[in-house]
Amino acid sequence: MWNKIIELLRGNNPDDKGEKMHIIAGLGNPGREYAHTRHNVGYDTLDILADKHSISVDTTKFKGLIGKGIINGEKVILLKPLTYMNLSGESIREAVGYYKTDPETDLIVIYDDIYLDPGNIRIRKQGSAGGHNGMKNIISHLGTEIFPRVRIGVGEKPKAYDLKDYVLGHFSKDEADAMQDGMIRAVNAVEKILAGDIDGAMTEYNRKRSES
Repeated sequence: MWNKIIELLRGNNPDDKGEKMHIIAGLGNPGREYAHTRHNVGYDTLDILADKHSISVDTTKFKGLIGKGIINGEKVILLKPLTYMNLSGESIREAVGYYKTDPETDLIVIYDDIYLDPGNIRIRKQGSAGGHNGMKNIISHLGTEIFPRVRIGVGEKPKAYDLKDYVLGHFSKDEADAMQDGMIRAVNAVEKILAGDIDGAMTEYNRKRSES
């Protein structure tokens, strides 16, 4: 009984199954050794969004950490899969199934993109995984490519680098400044999408940072 009361006070009602929720998932890998690496940009952006809206992402559920709150008048679940990047779909599928979320309209996935310069973002309503293993797994588990996503550039891999080493590496000082700006812009874009204006978000944020 006390556990249920505590969950209610936290805003994480265990009996909210089937209640309409927007799910915002930030991709990354758990563990200190992966903190603030290129591959964890999704985690870091979700943390900024959570802090801005006073949402605690600290409840273990759906093979991840979740926080429940309201953004722009919409009920949201912020989700950080703990499955490691390549199995992100397991966590997202469980959350989508639990809340009967329509991925086409009520799911947003935030993740890193090595094909964009650091801090640049791209918003899409649908599309392929583009070589990103986390997205491949999500698409496989959901059975659809039609769901909004916010890609955040982390810079192209130098030819001499191994891809795994590169995405699990950290940013230089100059890159870190650009990334901070990019993650803030990504948060603003997510808020605009939640307000029902994904087209406006694409128009405003799908530009190089120097053009903004």
